[in-house]
Amino acid sequence: MRITIAGGGIGGLATALSLHAAGLDDLVVHEAAPEIRPLGVGINLLPHAVRELTELGLGDRLAAIGVPTAELAYVNRYGQAIWSEPRGLDAGYRWPQYSVHRGRLQMLLLDAVRERLGAYSVRTGSRLTGLRHDSDLLVGADGIHSAVRSALFPGEGAPPWNGLMLWRGTTHGAPFLTGRSMIMAGDGRQKFVAYPIGDGRLINWIAERPMEGEPPERGRWNRPADLASVVEHFADWTFDWLDVPGIIAGAEAAFEYPMVDREPLPYWTRGDAVLLGDAAHAMYPVGSNGASQAIIDARVLAHSLATTGTTTAYEENRRPVTTALQLANRRQGPDVVMRLAHERAPGGFTDIDQVVPLAERAEIAAAYKRTAGFDPALLNERASWSVR
Repeated sequence: MRITIAGGGIGGLATALSLHAAGLDDLVVHEAAPEIRPLGVGINLLPHAVRELTELGLGDRLAAIGVPTAELAYVNRYGQAIWSEPRGLDAGYRWPQYSVHRGRLQMLLLDAVRERLGAYSVRTGSRLTGLRHDSDLLVGADGIHSAVRSALFPGEGAPPWNGLMLWRGTTHGAPFLTGRSMIMAGDGRQKFVAYPIGDGRLINWIAERPMEGEPPERGRWNRPADLASVVEHFADWTFDWLDVPGIIAGAEAAFEYPMVDREPLPYWTRGDAVLLGDAAHAMYPVGSNGASQAIIDARVLAHSLATTGTTTAYEENRRPVTTALQLANRRQGPDVVMRLAHERAPGGFTDIDQVVPLAERAEIAAAYKRTAGFDPALLNERASWSVR
């Protein structure tokens, strides 16, 4: 089977590696950019994605570039603790959770593809348009503005915006909480996220709040932002253990991005074309699932093709899961605990259990893990997607 992959991002490169591992190595990755460079800021890889990369033989390389997340903590705009839980190995998973620089992860995958499939397996400056290709299968892994998706669903238009603006940046700063904590701070209207990447002293951060009027270009991550205006929105978010405005102001650069996603699709496959990753199910960046779900897509697609010769099992497995996840993220996913705490105690609280009871908080967290496919027991016990 000859396979063409449109897109040399995380999803496309993970697909190439997964197909090669499954014995399907007659493939070429086409990337529109003239050069693949380590762009972007930080992302999180959840244990279900780390499992797949580990089974592809990339565990040691990933550990060398990632910070193993120890804790996820939710706080209100005053820094008061709402909910916290261990993550990765500390939560009983067989695989870690990592915070990594997106660009470094992409380069790790690119290097592995070229090592295993040859230097010419990835063709840069090669933009595929529509459904025209010279192989048996076209995999559309070409992102939220996918040309393959546009050909399958013409007239869909721009991705819908929910009225929120995101700002992303990195700032050198002192470790906070455990030193490997990922924190979500919010008041029901705006949110601040921070976690360490790189050497652990580089803080990746995301700030979010509503914005009036029409947003700038949708679906572009690298539009420069005005740091001073972002700081104004978070000027009084100074906690005993974290200086939010100071972190924002200290960034070397920041980027703005309107929060957009895509509508769930009725199908991903038509004829000899199939969608994967953001091209299939772009979702709000809630719960750290974007890149993780694309990696899982890649593994399941390879397993489906290697064992059945079709994409049927892939779509039957993945489309319901990611549709449920897209809709859950529109409802704020696990971040909803911050909105509930704000609605019930807008001025803060002395006892969170009197505001959002422990059982309610625990079920919100557990339900999202089940929806996204990383419930610890289920993930640890699930059969491998490797083809033996």
